[in-house]
Amino acid sequence: MQLHIPAPAVRASGYSIKEGSPEFDDVGIGLDEAEALGVDVVELPIYAWHLIVEGRVLDTRLKDLQRALAGRELGYTAHGALAINLMDLPDRLPRHEKVLAANIEIAAAIGARHLVVHTGFVRHPEDDIEVAYSRQRDALARAGDHAASLGVTLCVENIFRFIHARETATPSKLAGELAAIDHPSVKATLDVSHAYIRCTDARLDPIAEMAALAPHVAHFHLHDSFGRPNEGRPGDIWIYHPAEAVAFGEGDLHLPIGWGSIDWDAVIQAVRPEPGAVAILELNQAHWRELKDQIPVLQALAARFQPGLATAA
Repeated sequence: MQLHIPAPAVRASGYSIKEGSPEFDDVGIGLDEAEALGVDVVELPIYAWHLIVEGRVLDTRLKDLQRALAGRELGYTAHGALAINLMDLPDRLPRHEKVLAANIEIAAAIGARHLVVHTGFVRHPEDDIEVAYSRQRDALARAGDHAASLGVTLCVENIFRFIHARETATPSKLAGELAAIDHPSVKATLDVSHAYIRCTDARLDPIAEMAALAPHVAHFHLHDSFGRPNEGRPGDIWIYHPAEAVAFGEGDLHLPIGWGSIDWDAVIQAVRPEPGAVAILELNQAHWRELKDQIPVLQALAARFQPGLATAA
């Protein structure tokens, strides 16, 4: 009798390396560190590197990056430009799509199978929110076709309402948008801390919200916080220095796992992704001294996720 061994929910884990120089001439130091720590994969902050000018990939710089990444015993994922906003006003949307296309091409060229991009947000006071969601669905479907042709999966990350943002998707809203797009190369990145912050803002149950997104999740961002939004709005606690935000437990802190109040046991129980996800620790550089001790914590947490029942058979 042949035994069936189900694929794990999380196939690989690692962390986001430091942004470093915008010329990425110090990326080798970060890769040396990652190899010494024995992780499977690192996430590359391509948003912080000079690789694109006005939507055009700088081929010479890209070749330099390819050489810097070659010959390593690491897998790669990439984090695309944070400024990409597919819910922006229609006259600016082509620029966002152009930069996203360049990010997809870079991810393919460096062998990053997952490209993380943030879900969009609405800022303009007169923009129609549901029309903006429609723009994003259409743009993601087009980008998904481009990504699929190059062997890349777009992993759309849930965020929270940055300052001046009227709207961004809750995890369950993002789940509905991805279901409507229904593209095999457009999946989700579940950022657990972002989910807690967004759900505190919207007065929603974060565990139920994340469970709704789980069937679409191909990528995780794992870090800790206290789930409290703080974007410097009237009514937020005033913070002078980032260390004070940590002292008060306010905002998107990217703390070591276990430092905050996220109920990781409940997250593990509720969030059951398709098999083969990637788990990335996103640690604030202010806490880099904790990285070595965080790797076994990350690996143990990633190993506890179970695949969704519909796909585990």
